Amino acid sequence: MGHFVPHTDAEIEAMLAFLGLASLDDLFAVVPEALRLASGLDLDPGLSEPEVIGRAAELAAANRGSNLVCFAGGGAYDHEIPSVVRGVAFRSEFVTAYTPYQPELAQGVLQALFEYQTLVARLTGMEVANASLYDGASATVEAINLAVAATDRPVVWLSRGVHPHWRQVAATLAAGTGHQLVDVPLAGGTTAWPDEGAEVPGAVVVQYPNYLGCLEDVAAAAEVARRTGALLVVAVDPVAAGMLRSAGSFGADVAVGEGQPFGTPLSLGGPYLGLFACRREHVRRLPGRLVGETVDAQGRRAYVTTLRTREQDIRREKASSNVCTNQTLIAVVCAVHLSWLGTGGLGEVARRCARGARYAREALLAIEGVEPAAAAPVLREFAVRTPVPGDVVVDRMAEEGFLAGVALGEEYGGGLLVAVTEKRTRAEIDAYAAALEKVVR
Repeated sequence: MGHFVPHTDAEIEAMLAFLGLASLDDLFAVVPEALRLASGLDLDPGLSEPEVIGRAAELAAANRGSNLVCFAGGGAYDHEIPSVVRGVAFRSEFVTAYTPYQPELAQGVLQALFEYQTLVARLTGMEVANASLYDGASATVEAINLAVAATDRPVVWLSRGVHPHWRQVAATLAAGTGHQLVDVPLAGGTTAWPDEGAEVPGAVVVQYPNYLGCLEDVAAAAEVARRTGALLVVAVDPVAAGMLRSAGSFGADVAVGEGQPFGTPLSLGGPYLGLFACRREHVRRLPGRLVGETVDAQGRRAYVTTLRTREQDIRREKASSNVCTNQTLIAVVCAVHLSWLGTGGLGEVARRCARGARYAREALLAIEGVEPAAAAPVLREFAVRTPVPGDVVVDRMAEEGFLAGVALGEEYGGGLLVAVTEKRTRAEIDAYAAALEKVVR
């Protein structure tokens, strides 16, 4: 154990002398012996620097998933990352920057976050955006918290079309907050909103496109929210937003999403980026950090974290959120990527994804025994039923050199969720379809 303790023998002796103890055993005597480890921690010995570097290279290679052609999505996508993104965002000024509590020392980072907020607000069609959250799941939970606090109603109508992991996180947090999550089922691939419920909701949550890739009728969800007096939360696909109407144009009160597609590799599942934007009237309940533009004592444009006297900081018993931080570096990466693409570039990426998905879907549905999982229109991701279980397909396709997709659970009737990004070529899609036809026989 001593090899993993940072303190020297002299420091430990000084501590024990100050406490009037003879040994470390005396220090931990208050811990019942039955709870102590009999033989210490079973830890491997430390590695040398060359060994660490070699292991890091192995993990980096696995991180890129370079050995499999990726057709998996479900919230994490294999998109192109322009070289300019890493070239700018990974400058030492951003990578080593400290939390921007002191604006006089952090103007560059604060401006980058302000630009990020502006881009997210434009992307979602909302009036104000925060400086990011941890991921799409935490952003969805924070949106629910905001809506429940604003309406003073604990009931949440949560579409089953919302990513299942996000719904699981919402259910976990609801155990503490007391929010009552009502699972709203799908019919034909889209949400079948109830005419009424036992209790009126404080939040109506829909994903657009939804987890199965289907295009939800967000106008219908907005009507449900208007009729019940609830706030409308729309979880958006930020890439599909390059072709679709914005959440704000439908009257959404809060828009959330996963920002991973913009500049962040698959990275073994994280860290990712939570997008969060809302209408201006809810700014006082906005979770996390918010960067504002102002002027300094000399009248020059300046940036500063603002509205920091919100309940989450000074009256925590009244707070609807306890998030006081953000994913600064990944938000900067996202801002650089979106700035590089521009409006036209984002639309082109969305169209390339949509064209590839359509081509792939037609190729897969031409295989005997493969059927669409839903009748609703799709854009850049789609679900199919296969003659063999989805998890079996994924295993067999890995042997053929493909990450086939995400196996759907019984909640969605089984099958396979397939995503096509702008990186996938016609040749890769043709090879994927040929391999799938072989493995489902």
